[in-house]
Amino acid sequence: MNNTMDSTRTRAPRRRACLALAACAALTVLASPGAHAQAYPAKPITMVVPFPPGGPTDMVARLLAQKLSEQMGQPVVVDNKPGANGNIGGVYASKAPADGYTVLYNTSSITLSPALYKSMQYDVLRDLAPVALTAVVPLALVVNPEVPANNVKDFVAYAKAHPGKLSYGSAGNGNVTHLAAYQFVKAQGIEATHVPYRGSAPADVDLAAGQIQFMTDTINSVMSFVKDKRMKLLAVTTAKRMSLFPDVPTLAETIMPGFEAGAWQGVMVPAGTPEPVVQRLNAEINKALQNPGLREKLAVQGAEPLGSSVQEYGAYLRKELARWASVVKATGITLD
Repeated sequence: MNNTMDSTRTRAPRRRACLALAACAALTVLASPGAHAQAYPAKPITMVVPFPPGGPTDMVARLLAQKLSEQMGQPVVVDNKPGANGNIGGVYASKAPADGYTVLYNTSSITLSPALYKSMQYDVLRDLAPVALTAVVPLALVVNPEVPANNVKDFVAYAKAHPGKLSYGSAGNGNVTHLAAYQFVKAQGIEATHVPYRGSAPADVDLAAGQIQFMTDTINSVMSFVKDKRMKLLAVTTAKRMSLFPDVPTLAETIMPGFEAGAWQGVMVPAGTPEPVVQRLNAEINKALQNPGLREKLAVQGAEPLGSSVQEYGAYLRKELARWASVVKATGITLD
């Protein structure tokens, strides 16, 4: 009897010690980066889109969000926060908890704004962290059908022969459609008048009607006009030709070697988001962008899928910030 009681008393402390060790081990595993990544996501993810519903950025973001939802087993919910050239959504995302449950679907405007606005409520490189490049909507050099040119070289020659007679539109002052065209006319020594519009739609209508003669606009904005022969598509501004228009050359291969501009898109998170979570998001985004079904849907929107590592996207952001700061300075444009 006494031996049994002594044995029981001996085993009890040992059991408590083992349980304590097991609990510590479990906590260590849960606290490890790998376990954090495995547990993530445990609830829905909010994807902030800083542009209106139904626009070209929103449509691409929703396609990606749907695919990520399927892959990650949690809803990825789009939350539109438009305004101020994307800055309202950028500010919101930069101040969100750094836990991976708020991601920003940003565009190239995030690298334009620091140069266009004297006062910014957040710093792109300090307050946000890159995850991955996702897609690019190429810009297209389009002209009115009455312009007697069917390729870039002929158009440049025609424009130079009529200094000050041509005008080009844009989706607004400081918009990428404006700045890309500005670089084009300056590089080619073309004298033309810039006419800013409130968005691409009215500019496209006026171009088709002959009120303006040319512009560089997003390909998804002008596709229907090109197909209806209400515009002539002379070139695209991406580094490589588009799969949708394989016979259309790039500006880089015609008269502007190395030139590249487009409405590129990517995903960022609040600075301080755990690295395993960032890497998990990066892996899932790159996986989604390789899906044939998603790639086909993106092509319909005029978007070319990209994909990148975290480091590649970070380097690209820094390069684009420096590039557009120089271009904006040359134009003298400010938006505040």
